[in-house]
Amino acid sequence: MAFELVRAEVGQALRSEVLDAYALGGGDINEAYRVRLADGRQIFVKTNAAAPPTMFAREAEGLVWLAEPGALRVPDVLAVGERYLALELVSAGAPALDHDERFGRGLAVLHRFGAGGFGWPRDNFIGSLPQDNRTEDDWPTFYARRRLEPQLRMAIDAGHASASMKRGFRALFSRLPELAGSDEPAARLHGDLWAGNHHTASNGEPVLIDPAVYGGHREIDLAMMRLFGGFSSRVFAAYGEAHPLAAGHEERVALWQLYPLLVHVN
Repeated sequence: MAFELVRAEVGQALRSEVLDAYALGGGDINEAYRVRLADGRQIFVKTNAAAPPTMFAREAEGLVWLAEPGALRVPDVLAVGERYLALELVSAGAPALDHDERFGRGLAVLHRFGAGGFGWPRDNFIGSLPQDNRTEDDWPTFYARRRLEPQLRMAIDAGHASASMKRGFRALFSRLPELAGSDEPAARLHGDLWAGNHHTASNGEPVLIDPAVYGGHREIDLAMMRLFGGFSSRVFAAYGEAHPLAAGHEERVALWQLYPLLVHVN
């Protein structure tokens, strides 16, 4: 069991002996456990012996950053090391009757809170892949240089990009400023908002987990939510009422989905 490799470290960080750990399902990259401590606490721990040294630290910082606006619930960070992340255990439950509306409105508040610029102070990860967060002055430049181009280079190097795909991206890069829509301030993004990273707590409220945060265009999160499904029309309607979208947003969905699709290619 991978948790045995970090058992002593987790216990020391939380100042309580680990009594037992139960494996949880659902993780694609890391192993996840419900851990019982001698002081009576039950916590959530994810671990990965092969994780890049900063991966869990960046995730922890991202969770704190998402929690700052108080818009949506985010698990409390309890401890972090190179091979593990210990979080508040958020027990699952059935969605409340107004769960979808609360999620849509909460996401709007999160986005409105802002990010201070396009990028983030440190590079982080989307899944297991590195994510370049060096800042740019405008969104089209950031999206091209820090999102699409690194993933395209990775795909080319691995032999996954055809000649027509490379030509298509070259044409796209030349037109991005006109395709990206009107200027908006940088939103505070979750960055990897598919249905698996949206959790429902035991009291029925929505919870955000597993972020890949940065400051970017708010339509990115919404496009990711549409890519694999799992979010009702009520979520998007509530978001639109709280934070109306700019003209042409429907035509831009496929544009913003290119980034997560390239991530999946790689």
